[in-house]
Amino acid sequence: MQDGGKVRIAVMGAGAVGGYFGALLANAGHDVAFIARGDHGAAMRANGIKLEGPRGDLVVRNIEVTDDPATLAQCDVTLFCVKTYDTESAAAAVKPHVSRGGVVISLQNGVDGQDRIGAVIGAQSVMGGLAMVSGVIASPGVIRYKSEMSSLQYGEADGSMSVRATAFAAACNAAGFKAEVMRDIRSAQWTKFVGLCTNAALTSLMRLPAGHIYHRDDGVAMALRAFKEVEAVGRAEGMEIPVDIADRAIKLHQSFPHSMYASMYQDVARGRRLELESFSGLVVRLGRKHGLPTPVHEMAYTCLLPFLNGTPASFD
Repeated sequence: MQDGGKVRIAVMGAGAVGGYFGALLANAGHDVAFIARGDHGAAMRANGIKLEGPRGDLVVRNIEVTDDPATLAQCDVTLFCVKTYDTESAAAAVKPHVSRGGVVISLQNGVDGQDRIGAVIGAQSVMGGLAMVSGVIASPGVIRYKSEMSSLQYGEADGSMSVRATAFAAACNAAGFKAEVMRDIRSAQWTKFVGLCTNAALTSLMRLPAGHIYHRDDGVAMALRAFKEVEAVGRAEGMEIPVDIADRAIKLHQSFPHSMYASMYQDVARGRRLELESFSGLVVRLGRKHGLPTPVHEMAYTCLLPFLNGTPASFD
């Protein structure tokens, strides 16, 4: 992979995140293969992929779409965007893509994706990452992004500015969105996780969007407690997190569109499996490991656990 050259990219999980960034890279002329299943994949094969949102709409046609990663040729970069509960099986499916030097960049929610992927394909073949975009699959083949956020952060486990990392950043920036190679991607992930994990818990519990949570005194108080729980656990794990992260997180969440929900709420509302074990569940487990109380996230985990595998058929 050379700076300024055409990049062969696979998007493992072409949902709201993978579909969004993959469409922009394909529109810029890169060789992008989307791995997608069901009606969404069928619509993309037939009509291409469409982005709708505040910066304008975009349709990219005649794209490569498959539901079988084994059919793809060698890829330089695989954007790994599957739900956290599918991590190990998806990592095994893309393992052939890294056999000759390709790299997987985890854009999953949470903070442990690269470790779990690395256990399957080899740690040297994985970079951790963060995706700053909010969107949903509005209908098969259509991604509706909901804010001005549009950027990636990712980095090597050893903090190096490797050729493969900087070359892909150049491709992303030329495609119209910001990409930044981070020297400490793990701390960056935890810094984002403070808000992401809490927003997932609160919107899923309350069944209400940001505008109803972060502009009420009681909602702000609850969010601050939850932010600080994640912060404390992250610090105990050795992460460098800004000392004012809770105040920053409140301001950020108050700036969100009032109708914005966390992605986990969308799964609760649709009766789908939840990424709960990688969100509040992880905070609770690490809190116990370090002897730290996490009462807000323990409440969220307990209340949402019955919905872990989708809406229960019965509570008997």
